[in-house]
Amino acid sequence: MSQEFENKVVLVTGGSQGIGLATARLFAQEGARVGIISRSRENLDKAVRSLADDGLPVATAAADLLDVVESQRALESIESQLGPIDILINSAGAAKRHTPETLTPELWRETFDAKFYPNLHTLHAVLQRWTSQAPERARNEESIGVVVNIIGTGGKQPTSSHLAGGSANAALMLATVGLAAHYAPYGIRINGINPGFTLTGRIEQALALESQRRGITREQAFAEGASQIPLGRYGRPEEIAQVALFLASQRSSYVVGAIIPVHGGAAPVI
Repeated sequence: MSQEFENKVVLVTGGSQGIGLATARLFAQEGARVGIISRSRENLDKAVRSLADDGLPVATAAADLLDVVESQRALESIESQLGPIDILINSAGAAKRHTPETLTPELWRETFDAKFYPNLHTLHAVLQRWTSQAPERARNEESIGVVVNIIGTGGKQPTSSHLAGGSANAALMLATVGLAAHYAPYGIRINGINPGFTLTGRIEQALALESQRRGITREQAFAEGASQIPLGRYGRPEEIAQVALFLASQRSSYVVGAIIPVHGGAAPVI
C-alpha cells in the first residue's frame, strides 16, 4: 500500500458487484474511505458483508441514478458519512443485450437510460461541487478531483447483439473526452476505461444470446469466446480495478481525456 489514497474519499457507482465491487475493494485496501451506490439495497448489503470479511468498511447509499434528485441525495448521503468526494469511479449501468430484430425505439431508450444518463448524472453533480470549490486556475500537478468512467469496448467494436449498449458506450466515451478537455484547467482529470469481456454476472447474458443464436451450449460459447482473445482468457474484475487505481493516482498526473482499452488484445483500437 502506497498511502497515496490514505483517507481519500472515493465514490464508486455500481459498486455493489462486478467491476465496481472489485474497484471499491482495491481502493479500500489502499486506505481510501470508500462509498458505493447501487439501486439494490440487497446487493449493497451483500457487498458490505463481503468487504467486512476482509476488514474493509464502506459507506453505502441506495439510489436509482437515472433520477437526478436521487443521484443528488445519494451523493449527499455518502459525503455526510465520509466527507467531500475526491475521486469518482463511475461503474454504474448494466445495458441488456438485444438482437437487431428485437430492438425497438423503446429498448434503445432503455439502454441509454441504463448506461449513459446514470453516469452523466453523478458526473455532473460531482463536477458542480469541485468547480464551486475552486475557480479555474493555473495548471499545476495537483488535481482537485479525478473521475474514471468505466465504459466498454462495445462503443468501438460493434457487435450485433450489443448495438444499443455499444451506442450508449460510444456516447459516454465522447462525453468523457469532451468534458476532460473542458475541466482540465480547473485541476480536474477525467478519463475512461474500456473493459472487454470480463468475468462478471453481465457476461452470462452475452453467452446466452450467443449460444441461442448459434445453437451451441453455453460452455461452447464460453470456450470459443476465450479462444478469440489473444491472451486466451477473459479478464478479471480486479484487472480492471488496477487500471482505475492507476488513473486515479499521481502516476497518471498528465493523463487527461484518455480511454484505456483493457481487453486482452481482443478488439482493435479504432
